[in-house]
Amino acid sequence: MPNPTALCETSLGNFTVELYTDRMPVTAGNFIQLARSGFYDGLHFHRVINGFMAQFGCPHSRDPKSPRAGTGNGPDGTIADEFPADAKLSNEPGTLSMANTGDANSGSCQFFINTVHNDFLDWFSPGPSRHPVFGRVIEGMDVLRQIEKTRTDRNDRPVTPVRMERITVQEA
Repeated sequence: MPNPTALCETSLGNFTVELYTDRMPVTAGNFIQLARSGFYDGLHFHRVINGFMAQFGCPHSRDPKSPRAGTGNGPDGTIADEFPADAKLSNEPGTLSMANTGDANSGSCQFFINTVHNDFLDWFSPGPSRHPVFGRVIEGMDVLRQIEKTRTDRNDRPVTPVRMERITVQEA
């Protein structure tokens, strides 16, 4: 059975992602639940680093100038880390990866989209970073490139906010 997709409508255009429910059911399922509840609608990309990634999903980013942007969890708290041996998915360009605090089982609602191959963030690579990949941009990578290149302040926040209008999940 094919994986579901999600249409992400932003203030800079749309992109579509495939969600790996077949290999990452907990992490992808968490994203789907939050998207279907409307949690992500109206939030802003709160951390963008050209040549690295674009981060999204903090509930405090509804106000893009909030000093708390980047520090919040979703309404259901955190989820268990998901590191299945048969799903060694690398943090390649266009992949969605679960953000966390660095502590075990601290992923919640925030994720980032890799704009380069960040293999040092792979959960199966040596080192402290453990960020599981749970999806991939399949259409609209040009929009992500626009987001990546937006001018940011010293805290990596876009000077001109980039808003997620809505995320619509569609079953395959």
